[in-house]
Amino acid sequence: TRSRFLYYLFSLGTELGNELFYILFFPFCIWNLDAWLGRRLIIIWVGVMYLGQCTKDVIRWPRPASPPVVKLEVFYNSEYSMPSTHAMSGTAIPLALLLLSYGRWQYPLMFGLTLAFCWCSLVCCSRIYMGMHSILDVIAGFLYAILILVVFHPVVDLIDNFNLTYKYAPLIIISLHLALGIFSFTLDTWSTSRGDTAQILGCGAGVACGSHVNYLLGLQLDPPPDTLPLSLSSLTVTVFGKAILRLLIGVIVLLLTKVAMKKATIPLACKIFCIPHDDVRKARQRMEVELPYRYITYGTVGFSLMFIVPCLFHFIGLS
Repeated sequence: TRSRFLYYLFSLGTELGNELFYILFFPFCIWNLDAWLGRRLIIIWVGVMYLGQCTKDVIRWPRPASPPVVKLEVFYNSEYSMPSTHAMSGTAIPLALLLLSYGRWQYPLMFGLTLAFCWCSLVCCSRIYMGMHSILDVIAGFLYAILILVVFHPVVDLIDNFNLTYKYAPLIIISLHLALGIFSFTLDTWSTSRGDTAQILGCGAGVACGSHVNYLLGLQLDPPPDTLPLSLSSLTVTVFGKAILRLLIGVIVLLLTKVAMKKATIPLACKIFCIPHDDVRKARQRMEVELPYRYITYGTVGFSLMFIVPCLFHFIGLS
């Protein structure tokens, strides 16, 4: 804990499983690289994180005791420990990225394997260093993510095609994700777990619905099979500048959407369920407020990510 290098290295590693990373990584992938790849990554991420959070609530193992552990992060301290959802995300995302992109994009296999190994190792080790998980939590999360990926990867194409093409897909998606959020948690004490899961489900539903609207309107179409494998264009100053500008403008729109929806949904939920909102922090911990606020807010963010922001890019000439 006295080494600045290790502290900043593992702080970076733990950020690879936090909201800041997700709100930068998924948009960058969808807006600048490959929407096909981004949609499938989000489907896998939602499944992995949902099952991981539910499993925590079933097993209910506490975090490592402090002392003797030195805890360098306290934000998630109220959650249960087994399995590590950071380890699950840090395993599933790079492995899914490799499985989905290799053969679709031209790059050396060794580069993909090295990136996946370094990414996974950094995230997993960071959770032990930060004092938030035991080695057993991390190993269980790693193996659990691989098991889920083995099941999810063969059907991710079917799920994505359903989201895009089935007439009543948005209704089914919204209902299913909402039901999963409502009936999955019987918390004995409040923790960040329920709200985080509602965020993930809402984001997944919003992305799926936005993808469906894009497909119906013929927007953001995937490249035809005869153009595969894809290759990265030459990295010029113009290309790099447009990519950064898209990310900057898009993320600002997503953050403004999040703030606006948060301001609107919390008082509305409190009013509907007759909950005093003098203390907003306390009101947000009530299930009747937390689930709709998180689900609607992040559902709107997900929909904006897939539909609203790309339309904005087209309008201002940044597509």
